[in-house]
Amino acid sequence: MTTVLPEPSTAPLHTTVPTAAVHRVLIANRGEIALRIIRAAHDLDMKAVAVYTRADSDAEFVTLADDAWLLDGTGPGETYLDIEKILALAKRSGADAIHPGYGYLAENALFAQSVIDAGLTWIGPPPSAIELLGDKSGAREVAEAVSAPVAPGSDGAVADLSEAAEVAKRIGYPVVIKAVHGGGGRGFRACPQESDLEAAFTAATREAQSAFGRGECLVEKQIVRPRHIETQCLADAHGSVRVLSTRDCTLQRRNQKIVEEAPAPFLSPEQEAVVTEASVRILAHVGYVGAATCEFLLGADGTIIFMEANARIQVEHTVTEEVTGVDLVGWQLRIASGEHLPEAFPAVRGHSIQYRINAEDPTTYFPATGTVKNYRAPAGPGVRLDSGITSGSVVGTDFDPMLAKLIITGADRNQALARARRALAEYRIEGVSTLLPLHRVLVSEPAFAQDFGVWTNWLETAFANPLANPNTGDQMSTTADSFSVVVEVDGRRMTVSVPKDVISDLGHVPSPTVPRRKRGLSRKGAQLADDSNALNAPMQGTIVSVAVNAGDTVEAGDTLAVIEAMKMEQPLKAGHSGTVSEVLVDTGASVKSGEPIIRFAA
Repeated sequence: MTTVLPEPSTAPLHTTVPTAAVHRVLIANRGEIALRIIRAAHDLDMKAVAVYTRADSDAEFVTLADDAWLLDGTGPGETYLDIEKILALAKRSGADAIHPGYGYLAENALFAQSVIDAGLTWIGPPPSAIELLGDKSGAREVAEAVSAPVAPGSDGAVADLSEAAEVAKRIGYPVVIKAVHGGGGRGFRACPQESDLEAAFTAATREAQSAFGRGECLVEKQIVRPRHIETQCLADAHGSVRVLSTRDCTLQRRNQKIVEEAPAPFLSPEQEAVVTEASVRILAHVGYVGAATCEFLLGADGTIIFMEANARIQVEHTVTEEVTGVDLVGWQLRIASGEHLPEAFPAVRGHSIQYRINAEDPTTYFPATGTVKNYRAPAGPGVRLDSGITSGSVVGTDFDPMLAKLIITGADRNQALARARRALAEYRIEGVSTLLPLHRVLVSEPAFAQDFGVWTNWLETAFANPLANPNTGDQMSTTADSFSVVVEVDGRRMTVSVPKDVISDLGHVPSPTVPRRKRGLSRKGAQLADDSNALNAPMQGTIVSVAVNAGDTVEAGDTLAVIEAMKMEQPLKAGHSGTVSEVLVDTGASVKSGEPIIRFAA
């Protein structure tokens, strides 16, 4: 089945904002995207001003900026989300424009308007467009106005759990609960059946409130086993909208992307036309200016529905740049300076795949912390690395876990995958767990690399991750109680794993590599499946809820508590049945990795 767009609405365009030449841009963000914007600004002979926290004082984006100013405070709320502080530093630094990157304030209409009111150039869409597209409810209304395909669901945010239940009953299960504001998978919960609704609604609203400061959610019919398709778009202040390429972002965990590619493989010309035409109509309708992404779900039967529009540059913009040769961040700066888009951009050539290198356990997807050691970046033909770390970088819990993006390009998808196998084998990050071992598995996984039989939650529901087996796994890791040592045997260089106590007896302990899971402990999702008498924190974070009390009887799989780290919530579940003897933490408590949370009777 192929979705065909009806004739569009004749609703008038919204007006755009005036533009002015940009000379000195302040970047209201951090990490690899801040570094990416700095480089784009320098390519256009613009000055770049960084803002940073004390924890980021030695970061590469700070040292490569033309000027850098301290955001005093801790955590996102006191730093990168503080509008008054950012505007004050923009004035002190002499910046004439602000680029928000992605995340944080990038889709905040109040921030955009505040920048404009301060007499600065806002490098992004007009506040009116952000308001119309920046929440999923408004984006749905826009899509309906231009006859773009949408899924059955609530008319805007539901007032409470009772209304959510009424909508779910009307449209039928399974449904999804989606945060109206924000994105990145936060505030998103699937609800297969009625008995799951209360827990899904509560978790989605709480996580949305924590991540975006707004907890409103809507309810929509769930498309089962969909692919995630999107379009990369640019629009200028003169009414032109261009779609540069499609992308596929199907490989996800916790509804957050970890692998993206362009162009989207295995799309028919008719399907590509549907998403392209719908994207142009949506952005033209709201008078959009700048870079945007329109996201769609493609069902197994060919049904296409519009999901949301991201009013900012996307993490995965890199793959579109590689297959078109277009500097998207550079065009954001050029559009903000008043330039016209060309009549056409270069046609897509080749294939590009991006691998997000997150600080996470590659089997449980729990966020990880530590200090980066023995860092080695890959290189060679077709390799691009957008990184925000070097050896010595400290990875904490305050910010998003993404450390770098590895982008691999080839003449076609097969060559891109072959180059990815080589580059991922070269890439080394020690001192903190990352998704590198998972990516090394995925590039040879037939369901992804060959027949593309994957869907958005395939990793969590159908993928047999060999890394979860303590007897297998990534060859570039060692056990927590051993170290990799290079030796020569009959002239041949070899790397062997040596027990820590043996090395200690010799009086020399080299730097450890990334630890592999200890034997005897396995995890499935966020469930701790050991036989211990305590539930320990799997990572450093904050306890957002505790679901049990002393004396309660629990079964394996029951949710006992919820922990939040790096802006994501993780339910902590019982690995076995038992009776709770002691609850050691309260809601709001900060815990360290391995710290006991709940004890059970012997």
